[in-house]
Order: sequence, then structure tokens, then C-alpha cells
Amino acid sequence: MSRLSVVGGGVIGLSVAWRAAVRGRKVTVFDPSPGRGASWLAGGMLAPVTEAWPGEEAVLRIGEESLRRWPGFARELAEEGFDPGLSDAGTMVVALDSADAGHLEILAEYLKSLGREVEPVTGREARKAEPGLSGAVRSGLLVPGDLAVDNRKLLQALEKAARKRGVKFVHKELAELPEGEVVIAAGAWSSRLHPLLDGVRPLKGEILRLKPRRGCLPPPKRTVRAVVEGKPIYLVPREEGELVLGATQYEAGFDTAVTAKGVRELLEGAERVFPGIAEYELVETAAGLRAASVDTMPYIGELAGGVYAATGHHRNGLLLAPITADAIVALLAGEPVPDEVIAANPRERV
Repeated sequence: MSRLSVVGGGVIGLSVAWRAAVRGRKVTVFDPSPGRGASWLAGGMLAPVTEAWPGEEAVLRIGEESLRRWPGFARELAEEGFDPGLSDAGTMVVALDSADAGHLEILAEYLKSLGREVEPVTGREARKAEPGLSGAVRSGLLVPGDLAVDNRKLLQALEKAARKRGVKFVHKELAELPEGEVVIAAGAWSSRLHPLLDGVRPLKGEILRLKPRRGCLPPPKRTVRAVVEGKPIYLVPREEGELVLGATQYEAGFDTAVTAKGVRELLEGAERVFPGIAEYELVETAAGLRAASVDTMPYIGELAGGVYAATGHHRNGLLLAPITADAIVALLAGEPVPDEVIAANPRERV
């Protein structure tokens, strides 16, 4: 059986490499720093429902199918001996003003029309569920079906599981594709490797990590999302007590500098949602590059003979890792891909 090359060692590349190796493939991953790209800086939300919006039904379908696969994906990693840190605490989306409340009403009605489970709550009910929320929170949505994962534990688990299965790692960046079967999972840099991926571009996002000091309110029990003056914000708790705060999102090419403006916007927005965060210790600031696509759909499928795409996952790389890996492994074996992945075929979007 020929060797498979995976270009890119983020959550998608590592998931593909591990799954392919489990199926008996000899795999090499090419990445100068495996597990240290955009995936290392992610919030870890596995939340297709609260990311949904009218007009993005295909994105919602692929996200929900991947979410359905996540418990099995995590269980198989754990059976390999590596815990990915999956949480089933759910998500709360909150509104601070009338415009945000209107946004939530539209989102709730849209999700109900699709048969999705959501529970509208008043501001008082939201604060009862999460006591640290601001008194300015006027309404919210509870989404019990959403999951979250500790992105760094996941990446470490995937790399260890891949190595256990015999995957080799070459710590360098490739300017051109190696011979043989290849999976392009190079995130924001994928467009440099194949002309059919020219719709993939970098989308900068800054993220902060904080932890409560002595006497501070503990972080929320579940992921909390909000839109503050039109800008999305999320707070994702970690088992060890840290809180991930994100994320800015803007076009900046391949710039990964953390800006004072980005940090200020995140902290000011978070304090309006969860005031106690003002007393937390700021332990990390970082910026990463999401692999954005024009229509927010990823590129998953064969580009040309023996060359496959697994990139352009936008905000949803962690969420879509299971279904992407399953689809690529199926393609390599000549098997049909999941129905939800058909719309992500790069050759149908030229």
C-alpha cells in the first residue's frame, strides 16, 4: 500500500493521519510545528447550532453530523490511551440589549424551524444558571446539545495516537506537493499548494487565556457566547480552571501580531458579559489564522488524481475534524463519503 503524505499538522491533518493509520496506511505528516497552528489557539467550541444562521444550512448539516460523531471520536482516542478533554456542559448565548435580543429571537426561530433544541431564558434565569453573568444580560438561549473540547489536550492526544500508530513526522514546510497520494490540510496556507484552493484565505483571530485569582468568582460552567455591539465574543471554561476568551476576526493577511485594540475589545466585551473577569489574571495573548472560505464551507474531496483537500474549515476546524477525517479515509479506500460532505467537494465549487 502506497504511503500517504498529509501536508499540515493541525487538528484536521492530525485527525486524518491518525484515522488513516488506524486503517493500515503508512502516513507521513509534514509540518514545521505539528499541533501549534490555529488549532492550538482555538476556543474549543463544538457548537454548530449556535454558529448557525439562515442561508448556511449546508454548513449546519455538516456541523451537526460531525457533532454526532464526536463522542465516538473522543472515545476512540481515549481507547488509544489519550484523553481529548471533551465536555458536554452545553452552551448559553446571551443578549445585552434590544438589538442583541432581536438577534437571539431570529436565531431561536430559525433553529426551531429546523427542529433543533433550544431553550429561551430570561435574564434572571440566565443568571441563575450562570451566577457570574452581568445584571445587564436581558435574555438568553440554552443549547444543551453543544459540546466543547480542550483544544490543546485534543491536539496532544491526536499526535500521540498518530505516533502510536506509526505515523512519521517531518518538521518542515513544503513549497510543493510530494509524490504519491497527498492530503492538503495546511489551513490558511493551503491556497499556495493547489489552484483549486484559491478560495482559502487567512482570517486573523486574537484569543486570550485567563485564570481566576484568589477570591474571584469561578468561570462559567458552560460555554457562554454573546454579541457585544455587533461583535461576537465567547468564554470557554477549561477543566483546570482557566478561561479561554475569544475571538476577534478580521482580514489581515498572514499577520499574527497581537494588537492592543484586539485585547482591549475582548476584555471590554467580556467584562460586560461576565464582570468578574476584570480581576482575573491574564496569562496568555495570541493570534492565529483561520483557514476561511468564501461561503464558510470547507473544501473536502479529491482535487486531482491522488490529491485530496481537507481545508478551509473557517471557525469550525475542531468541530469538523471527525467527519473530515472519516470522509478522507473513505475517499482513500474508494468508499462513499458522508452525504453531508458532498457539498464540500472542491471540484464542484470552481
